[in-house]
Amino acid sequence: MASPRRIGAEDSKTRAILLDAAERLMLEEGYAAVTSRRVAAKAGLKPQLVHYYFRTMDELFLAVYRRRASLRLGHYERALASDQPLRSLWEISTDPRGTAFTMEFAALANHRKAIRAEIAQHAERFRQMQLDATASVLKRAGISPEACPPIAVVLAMTGVSQVLVLEKALGITSGHEETRALVERYLRELEGPARTKPS
Repeated sequence: MASPRRIGAEDSKTRAILLDAAERLMLEEGYAAVTSRRVAAKAGLKPQLVHYYFRTMDELFLAVYRRRASLRLGHYERALASDQPLRSLWEISTDPRGTAFTMEFAALANHRKAIRAEIAQHAERFRQMQLDATASVLKRAGISPEACPPIAVVLAMTGVSQVLVLEKALGITSGHEETRALVERYLRELEGPARTKPS
């Protein structure tokens, strides 16, 4: 019986370089540009190394996603620990790089079930964190969940932030200033004026 194929160590510097290259390709050219040859060329390495560290391209995509999701989790935890959690979450949500990454993986998930399942798992975890923070802020403000369901606030913030970032990337900005001003007004009412610089 053949021995299992050896796979490079997860803490390898070469593996990290390959993940960096794959992520840059996704952000610059879209997920379709991420092939083993293109990743290797971007990393300045031999194409065989991609398959040494990742048996399949799905494994590579999952590793890229999990690494970014882990970083995002840290950002969420810091945001929720701040004295203005909704404002901090809004700043994370309107970061163009993060949104571009999310959109590329959403497009990829349409074609790859393993990616879709991974995104759904992380999205539910992030959503619950957002929901807990939002419910807490609304409760402190004396707003009942019946009058303003926290989940509706979470979905509205998520949807608006994604549309703003996506449209700006396409060169569409009409209505953005007014929308940002409206969100700022509600954030100010709920959490007071901004006390920290955007991270």
